[in-house]
Amino acid sequence: MDITADTTPDELRVTHRALRQAWQGRKPAMAQRRADLLRLRDAFRTRVVEMDAAIRADFGHRSEHENLISETMVVLAEIAHALRHLSRWAKPRRAAVGWKFWPARAQVRPEPVGVVGIMSPWNYPVNLALVPLVSAIAAGNHVYLKPSEHTPRTGAWLRALLADVFPADRVAVALGGPEVGAAFAALPFDHLLFTGSSSVGRKVMAAAAPNLTPLTLELGGKSPAIVCPDYPLASAAARIATGKWFNAGQTCIGVDYVLVDAARRDAFVDAIVAELHKRYGDFDAPLDYTRIISDAQHARLRGCLDDAHARGLRVIEPFAGKADAGARLLPPVLVIDPDLDAEVMRHEIFGPILPVVSCQGLDDAIAKMQRLDRPLALYPFSHDRASIERIVSGVLAGGVTVNDTLIHFGVHSLPFGGIGPSGMGQIHGRHGFDTFSKLLPVLHQARRAGSDLIRPPYTGWVDRMIRWLAR
Repeated sequence: MDITADTTPDELRVTHRALRQAWQGRKPAMAQRRADLLRLRDAFRTRVVEMDAAIRADFGHRSEHENLISETMVVLAEIAHALRHLSRWAKPRRAAVGWKFWPARAQVRPEPVGVVGIMSPWNYPVNLALVPLVSAIAAGNHVYLKPSEHTPRTGAWLRALLADVFPADRVAVALGGPEVGAAFAALPFDHLLFTGSSSVGRKVMAAAAPNLTPLTLELGGKSPAIVCPDYPLASAAARIATGKWFNAGQTCIGVDYVLVDAARRDAFVDAIVAELHKRYGDFDAPLDYTRIISDAQHARLRGCLDDAHARGLRVIEPFAGKADAGARLLPPVLVIDPDLDAEVMRHEIFGPILPVVSCQGLDDAIAKMQRLDRPLALYPFSHDRASIERIVSGVLAGGVTVNDTLIHFGVHSLPFGGIGPSGMGQIHGRHGFDTFSKLLPVLHQARRAGSDLIRPPYTGWVDRMIRWLAR
């Protein structure tokens, strides 16, 4: 089989049918799940160099260390966490029944749902494909993966990796563009996870609706950072710079814009610029800075900057003259106090442009955040607990990291997911295991049960008992 060939509609249906038939015939036992994860871990470790080369080729250039941090470390940690806790996750969970149902016993049994579809994005093409796959395999499912067409070399690498680890009727990979993606989303999965933009997420939801396919949508949004007056600017600038320019801003939970008190705005901008020069020097062929994924994305981002210039906004380019459209190299840019109808504030930026928005106190900052859709992530910077509580309770987000950025994504015990336009459902660790499981409620009735006493005819003491129980 040509591992780079697009999947045809007929192949999609045949493969999905094979995955389902195999799962119905032999649901993976616990020993099989552990063995699968161990083989995946070992195969992944032997192919990290090839993975790095594939991702770098797809992006034009991507920082080797960003690959190690965001792809290799995350995937291996997720596998290790699942192996460590799988036996406990899969055990039946005792459930209280309440005295009216004594002496019955109840439990919740995690059961595999069947065939799980995973549609992964281009920005972290290995991490966001394999992390949910680990959860689905741990939960005892078969998996059909559809990587993004924007990272074709990485998609082919994933197909080769998984073909070496799993039988074709346990895990399969579909490759292709939007037409293949639309047909994939329309397959009758037992659960479908999509990670990507809100606009495509709506299309996936519509395609899955005729089958009533249960969905998890990991989308995006305008994730704000807010720097309170008590927080040191140098520390805030350093941590926000990581949250913004890691992967050249192409991160769903990356900092989209910053709110800072008007009196400290210029000092914050100076701190950001100084931090950028510390990291990237004069920006001549920076090895630690990732390129924009495609010409279309690069043109979209340039359009945001053209709009800012046309509006007369203050645009700060710490590395002026270093952009290279042919290489899709777009250095960090700051846009100062854009209006809410400016392009950089109307949509998720998903690139290396950082709006810095002045505010007049905490109430004003919260009000400005509330005017936009609920974000996927929220980053308050303050050492004052009351201020943090006001921000976290005032702006409902998918997840929060206080006094840093991005870090909550890597904590296995925290569920990862959005809310409203930023997504639905949650993954990672036990939360991902539960997402891809049917948490089956089971009640075991006793030989002698109270329910035997409340049958018709509802007269005499039976009537009085029911009325007493319902009081």
